[in-house]
Parts: sequence; C-alpha cells; structure tokens
Amino acid sequence: MSQLKEIILRPKKDEFLRRFHPWVFSGAIASKSSNLSEGDLVTVLSSERELLGVGHYQIGSIAVRILSFHDEPIDQSFYEKRLSAAFKMRNDLKLIRSDNNTFRLIHGEGDYLPGLIIDMYGATAVVQAHSVGMHTDQKLIVEALKIVFKNYPDFSVFYKSEGTLPFKADIDFGDSYIYGSESETHIAVENGLKFKIDWLKGQKTGFFIDQRENRSLLEHYSSGRNVLNMFSYTGGFSVYALRGGASEVVSVDSSSKAISIAEENVAMNFGDDPRHHSSSEDAFKFLNEIPNDKYNLIVLDPPAFAKHRGAINNALQGYKKLNHAAFSKIAAGGIVFTFSCSQVISKEQFRLTVFSAAALSGRKVKILHQLSQPTDHPVNIYHPEGEYLKGLVLYVE
Repeated sequence: MSQLKEIILRPKKDEFLRRFHPWVFSGAIASKSSNLSEGDLVTVLSSERELLGVGHYQIGSIAVRILSFHDEPIDQSFYEKRLSAAFKMRNDLKLIRSDNNTFRLIHGEGDYLPGLIIDMYGATAVVQAHSVGMHTDQKLIVEALKIVFKNYPDFSVFYKSEGTLPFKADIDFGDSYIYGSESETHIAVENGLKFKIDWLKGQKTGFFIDQRENRSLLEHYSSGRNVLNMFSYTGGFSVYALRGGASEVVSVDSSSKAISIAEENVAMNFGDDPRHHSSSEDAFKFLNEIPNDKYNLIVLDPPAFAKHRGAINNALQGYKKLNHAAFSKIAAGGIVFTFSCSQVISKEQFRLTVFSAAALSGRKVKILHQLSQPTDHPVNIYHPEGEYLKGLVLYVE
C-alpha cells in the first residue's frame, strides 16, 4: 500500500466510492493524518482500512478528488496515460482536423482527472487547475503534455488558474507560460471559422468551446433570419449565424472588450459585413427595449446565474425573467436558443423555468431540440454532476 497520508472514512460512508464516484465529502471522514496540507496526495481507506482510492486533499466540502481507485503512483507516467487516452478519444471522434484545431483535451472528472481543465487552441494548451492538488502537480502535467504533443511544432503551455483555485490557498502562480513562448497570433480554427482567443484575460480559457456543436446547429437555422445574440461574448454564435446566411446579426454583451473581439472575429471571416452590428449594453435592458417582432432568432447564453446551491432560487428567477422577455419580443415563427451553464441547476429545473416563462408570455412554444455539452466535454457516468450545460431550441408561434 502507498506510504501516503491517510484519510479514513466513517462506517457505511464508502458506498459512493465503491460506485466509483470521484468525490469524498468532508462529512464522510472519520479521521485523517496529522500535518495534512491542502493539495497533498492521500490514500482513502474504509473504516475497515480497505483501500478505496488515491486522490488530492483539499479544504472544503469536497475533501478529496479521487484520481485512481487503485493503489498506484500519481506520477508523470500516470498523467501521460490519462492525457494520451483523452487525446486518442478526441482524435478517434474526428475532433482534430485541418478545419478544427480547437477542442477540450481534459474535462475534469469526465476524463478521470478531477480538478483539471485543458483546452487546446492550435499548438497552445491552456491549463486550468480547479484544485490545489492539480496546481501542485503542474510540472508533472506539463512534462506529460510535452510527450503527448511531441509532434506539434511550437507547442506551448499557458497556465491560467488565478481565478479557479481557492482564494484562501497560499499559492505562488509563477510564470503564465510554463513551456514554450507566447503565441503571436492567438487565432484558432473551429469548424473552418477563425476566432481570436484571448486566453490571457478572457473568460474561462478564452473561448466557450462547449458550445461548438450548438453553434453549428444555430448555423443550420439562420438562413434569412434576423438574429439577436444576447450575452454574445466574443461573437461565436454570431459568426456561425453569418455563415448560415442570416439577414442580420446583432451581438450584445456588457463587456466592450468582448464586443471588440467579436467585431474582429466577424471581420476575420467575412470582412466588413454590413449584416453585423454590435452593442455593449446590459442584456436585460437591451432585450426589454427592442421593438416586438424585430428578431426571429434569439440566442440566450448567459453566464452562470448560480455558482453554488444557495443561489439557485435567484438564478431560476433570472432565467425566467430572461426567457419571458425573449418570448414576449420574438416574431411569430421565431426560434429561441436558450441555455444554462450552471452546474447546480438541473435539466428539470431549467426546463420547468423556461416552461413558466412561456406560459407567462401566453405564446405557443414547441421544443425542437434538447441540447447539452459536446463530446470533448464528456460526462463520467459515475459522476452525473459533470453534465452542466443545458439547452433548449424552441419554436415560438
């Protein structure tokens, strides 16, 4: 058995680990080794001292994130195996192509590496640690990445975890570019479209890769329509709508920086296209002030309204208000793409909230599609909490 620090669970508190759920909650712990520090590797044992798994310890309600349910070293070789398997899956699914070099390589629990996110933009891997343990293991992860991507010319790793690690953790982030040099272009290709990626200061890793397939679906419905893209960020849905033949596309976001990049993205793909307009304004205010029937395709892709369970009720009210405004304004025969990226909001809660908004508007509404995250954001079947992105495509009579 590994000579790691130990965490021993209370009696009958090991069922979840025996079902391969990768989290140990603090309330399940009976005792732990002295001098245990945040980020340490620990061995998790049952009350009968049977080995249940090895993982990273962290202060908080999720006390351990399990990396392996076996007694094995968590070293560079371990990360090489996990990263190689993830890369192979993306390659087998044809996500890595000449017209698409933008994809998520590691999606936390979905790729059996809880606490780690890695997004690929061409030859640049943007790494985010969501646990102190993954931050501690960053050198092992980078060395493993270098081997997996040894055939990528100019491969580099950008580390971006200042906003994802516990704010109370005493962490020295060091250099952002921990391997290779800063890219001069920051341009990535998704389904043949070019996008400027601000992985230095942008949200998440710089782009919302999880909407790739949903953007393609929007393109299918855009021909001849007047499209309003709310919470547009850097214009992903807008660019796809323009390629789909939209008559007009309006991008709205409260961030002037995001709007500026959205305009650059449109120009990179379509030049000075008169069909596109943008507005740096509060989305709720903009939506309430537009004339009725002006738009017949509206995208509602807001940031997470609830990041913890205590905010669920307020979040649901926000989704209801937003969707009611869209239903009230959209032209007859219009289509609404509406999303929630809040992990703590269930599919059922989101659907019921959208139903309530539709009923309040008095419009007849049909569900055309029920959407989720794409294949490079897999959900570990033993960790259903990983299904965070919910979406509906609705036809409004």
